[in-house]
Amino acid sequence: MLIAVAGATGVVGSHVVDVARGRGHEVVPLARSRGVDLTTGAGLDGLLVGVDAVVDVTSVRTQRRAGAEAFFGGVTRTLLAAEEAAGVGHHVALSIVGVDDVASGYYRGKQLQERLVGAAPHGSILRATQFHEFAEQVLGFASVGPVSLVPRMLSQPVAADEVATALVTLAEAGPSGRVPDLAGPERLDMVELARRVSEARGLGRRVVGVPVPGAAGRAMRSGVLCPTGDGPRGTTTFAQWLAGS
Repeated sequence: MLIAVAGATGVVGSHVVDVARGRGHEVVPLARSRGVDLTTGAGLDGLLVGVDAVVDVTSVRTQRRAGAEAFFGGVTRTLLAAEEAAGVGHHVALSIVGVDDVASGYYRGKQLQERLVGAAPHGSILRATQFHEFAEQVLGFASVGPVSLVPRMLSQPVAADEVATALVTLAEAGPSGRVPDLAGPERLDMVELARRVSEARGLGRRVVGVPVPGAAGRAMRSGVLCPTGDGPRGTTTFAQWLAGS
């Protein structure tokens, strides 16, 4: 297969590229660093010719609804239009477990993405929980000197390479709609995970857990970002990932 990966240089995207190539597929990387702006379509002309499936793992660092909807809506519409023009038969989107239950701007953007992909006849959607790598990323979200403010939330983190494997398998399977949610093997507290990362990396961060205010924060603390039903589960524990990364 010829698989295009939107967001090919990101945390999950780089793994998707490796997994796809490891299975003998050819890959077309789509990323700003490769001269492609997926929000506008600049640099995309001709790149999807002959492509069998597009895997979209793009992301943006904003919590504002307008920004998130503009990004995810723009990227998804751009890709779907380009796919139609090029005759691409499958669009795979990565989303987030619990996206309907947290009233945050970022999640509103992901909801829009899901609606657009769900309305396409050739779309597939995989929701996954936060990646193990997220525990390190949150250390830099809000910090003052040596102090990192980390949101209190329950998560069931999964290894990014296992998410990538699931995405490539889904791309190979053909259009499937929304498939069962993917999560990791353990339900864990994000503040504690951030502390473990800081200690293991020798970062010297003082991690302070803070409750995100409002309905979004209550939802995050309640565990809605964890799966509620049966579905595929990754096997790599957080401890194993931390020891090997």
